[in-house]
Amino acid sequence: MDHTTHQHSENTSFHPLLIVTAPSGSGKTTIVHHLLNRFPELDFSVSACTRPPRAHEVNGRDYYFLTPEAFQQKIQEGAFAEYEMVYAGKYYGTLISELERIWNQHQIPLVDIDVRGALRLLEKYPDQSLSLFIQPPSLEVLRERLINRGSETSISLEERLQKAAEELSYAPRFHHIIYNDSLTHALSQAEKIVSPFIAQVFHKENP
Repeated sequence: MDHTTHQHSENTSFHPLLIVTAPSGSGKTTIVHHLLNRFPELDFSVSACTRPPRAHEVNGRDYYFLTPEAFQQKIQEGAFAEYEMVYAGKYYGTLISELERIWNQHQIPLVDIDVRGALRLLEKYPDQSLSLFIQPPSLEVLRERLINRGSETSISLEERLQKAAEELSYAPRFHHIIYNDSLTHALSQAEKIVSPFIAQVFHKENP
């Protein structure tokens, strides 16, 4: 699906983005939480979605949970930097207002996002973005992780694995690929990549 996103008139002087993407089950969320804890210059960009919240999720902290009608209204208003129907009938998107909230705090938004959405953000904000693609060791390992997570039906499991196989083909389009065969190594690699990016962003702001 190829959606044209709203061209927002923005001051482009400070618009850094850290984009972290991966097939579902690749360990992306663990790496995102580690980076947020490690670097106070980052702030989590809360995405909007139309799926119902899971038991532990809080509106405004984990996602902005919207009805399909409210999501469509925001599309019409041009409120999204990107949006995508990630799974059948389930929309996810990055609100421009959420990115601006973080930029206005003089922090870098960390966007935890699906692969197609990540590519759209890179197209919209190419100059000051850093993108990480978290790659699982194999699709079989990914299958085991999704089964162990216990939140998938047999149908949704196959849907996610089919989508993951496609998403892995996009890995070379991102700045860095982190192979998550060892979580300790993956966390270390993510830190080594992100640290100089943050230093560069704030050096440009405060030379």
